[in-house]
Amino acid sequence: MSVVKIIELVGDSPKSWEDAANQALSRAEESLDNITGVEIKRMTAVVRDGRIVEYKTNLDVAFEVK
Repeated sequence: MSVVKIIELVGDSPKSWEDAANQALSRAEESLDNITGVEIKRMTAVVRDGRIVEYKTNLDVAFEVK
């Protein structure tokens, strides 16, 4: 039997929402072991002069607790 903890992260990227999620997950993997999944909660963007300049993705990251 395992116990799973969930934390919320926000990733950002100048490229895409998918890249923003991957950036957050990559950083999480640096300090968390046993990541089992993610749930995308929200996607937003920063707009300047009528253009998207930064994509932001909020995601819940689930990982097993030792």
